[in-house]
Amino acid sequence: MAGESELELPAFAELRIAVVGHAVADRYVYARPERLSREAPVPVFVESGEEVRPGGAANVAANLAALGCRVELYAPIGDDPVGRGLRRELERRGVGVPIDDACAAYRVPVKTRVLAAEPHRTPQQVLRIDRPPTEAPSAAGIARLADELARADVDAVLYSDYGYFDLAAYVAADRVLRERRVVRVLDPRLAPGPFERLDALTPNLDDFEAALASGGAATDRDAGDLAARAGRAREHFCVRDLLVTLGNRGMLLASGDGAWHVPPTGRDGVVDVSGAGDTAAAVFTAAIALGRSAPVAMALANAAAGDVVMISGTVPVDLERLRAAWPAAPKARALQRSVELDAASRPDGGEL
Repeated sequence: MAGESELELPAFAELRIAVVGHAVADRYVYARPERLSREAPVPVFVESGEEVRPGGAANVAANLAALGCRVELYAPIGDDPVGRGLRRELERRGVGVPIDDACAAYRVPVKTRVLAAEPHRTPQQVLRIDRPPTEAPSAAGIARLADELARADVDAVLYSDYGYFDLAAYVAADRVLRERRVVRVLDPRLAPGPFERLDALTPNLDDFEAALASGGAATDRDAGDLAARAGRAREHFCVRDLLVTLGNRGMLLASGDGAWHVPPTGRDGVVDVSGAGDTAAAVFTAAIALGRSAPVAMALANAAAGDVVMISGTVPVDLERLRAAWPAAPKARALQRSVELDAASRPDGGEL
């Protein structure tokens, strides 16, 4: 494994990856403040434009396409104006989206963010309004998507679970993919449930604590404690690798050869963390699908996530910026038992 991190970026264009889960429409409304309202003590904003960007599983797919992977999104989108707009945007970015008339009545979740600023100022988010689905997609529609997934010729599948509806209908297809030795990764909101012997889980710290961990909450800074609990969760759920994203403290990995940590990139001047977890899951999955070790895949995911948080809104990774940032990006180090997370970037273990 020595020297692996010094290689050029993996050849992501070789990969065929399926994304399964909950597509979300991230809607951005841009406005400028005009005056205080006479009706209530609130500001009045004048709308200047709007756009819809892929969110949730759709953002995962957009990230993989931005890396150069061939991507198919197996997620219900629906046939309303928001769904059609999201589908067009995904297709513009090179993501394949199977059309299923049985899911036409479904309405994707919409997260509306209002960003406001005076002229020549940086827009700031002043309000967010979420519109969750009012009902789950049809069972027939999900069954058709699952059947297509089972027949897909792919190198990896990434399940992006945002908790809007149960993904259990995809389990039979997942077993077929497992028999074909397809790399299988779950970015979970909840415990893996019926999915068995996945190659990796990629929760953020909050979801790890809520759904996967045991033994009480970890201390804020004790990486040894968190690593031990991640190791127990990895064994309990029978996964090869468990990657926990830690926000401004980087990422932690529990794997078969021990625990690893990588400090954050983009620490100063973070603009927007929206979608960074999607980016991390996408890059980690693509890297291990190409045979990179999990610690190196974590460092790549960390570098990519550190890039997207420097840009406003939900955006996919930029391959050229990642290529430029990778040589100097922090690399994974093996963790010792009594290490604080903020100090884990110091020479406390072997760098890859």
